[in-house]
Amino acid sequence: MRCYANQLSGSLAKGLAPFYLVFGEEPFQQGECVLAIRNAAKQQGFDEVIKFSLLPGFDWQELSAQYNSMSLFSARTLIEFDFNEQKVPTQGLSVLKSLAEQVNPDVIVIFKGLSAGQDIQRTAWFKAIEAKGLFVPCYALAGRHLERWFDDECKRLKLTISPQAKRALLVATEGNLLATHQELEKLSLLFGKSSVDEQQILSGLLNQSKFDIFDLNTGLLNGNSKQIIKVLNKLASDNVEPASILWTLQNQARTLLGVKSLWQAGTALPEAFKKYNVWKNQQALTQRALDRLTIEQIKQLLSLMADFDSAYKEARITAPYQALAHIALAFATPLIIPLPISQSEHL
Repeated sequence: MRCYANQLSGSLAKGLAPFYLVFGEEPFQQGECVLAIRNAAKQQGFDEVIKFSLLPGFDWQELSAQYNSMSLFSARTLIEFDFNEQKVPTQGLSVLKSLAEQVNPDVIVIFKGLSAGQDIQRTAWFKAIEAKGLFVPCYALAGRHLERWFDDECKRLKLTISPQAKRALLVATEGNLLATHQELEKLSLLFGKSSVDEQQILSGLLNQSKFDIFDLNTGLLNGNSKQIIKVLNKLASDNVEPASILWTLQNQARTLLGVKSLWQAGTALPEAFKKYNVWKNQQALTQRALDRLTIEQIKQLLSLMADFDSAYKEARITAPYQALAHIALAFATPLIIPLPISQSEHL
């Protein structure tokens, strides 16, 4: 069964499903959905949380054993399984299907990963899990969907904001829901129930470090190494969350991959830009990056980001900003040296 992100709270209020497939390229929505499921499960007594991440050499029997373990004295369990941008290997297919065949009422499983295309949705394991659970796609928001999400956030925070201020904030954050969410929470604390106008938004955005993150876009698309390092140094000095920087890198790479794939398949470039919500003021820059980067290079970028994401979540990176600089510079020129995971924290 399919349930969109904005419908999830209503579904959880009616009861819990044994499985949740939370897939999508919008990390803020995905994180919010996983958190909502986790909180709802905890209220129902699922106190133990076990996390798995799909990496080379993963032991699928461990997932099966954890799911099927039953004890009168053990806590009810929530399992979070991150596909980590990996495809399910042959040995994992039968394990995933078997979970759906023998539902354990004391265990809930959240499967999360990137957008599940038709190729994934047609697989036997996905169909089996979805038939017993809930598929929650988390799409990148644009147009009226983004505005509806924005309005819902304002309503939740009891924040009154003028149409001009709304437009200014959406332009500044360029669809990054995390940045928009953080700014709305700050405005709520500053202004309470008072109306917020465009001038207050613009003055609030001025010189705020978290919006320097969007200056990365120009450097990434132009392949300007000096600008990339300059912005990253500023973000590091301001202690901007590495996950937010990673979101920008991933968003650019996925957009480039999607547009380039359509373009090479014969789709007109303006149509490809429209499909992937490339703003008009970014199209010329984006085309420069498309001319410079091959599809294989873009896929390699996404692979580096997947490695970083896994290592960062598992606290294996002692120098996250250095690793992010390595990835960002690969937008400008191919790098043959490996991703730094445990080197000193200097750019």
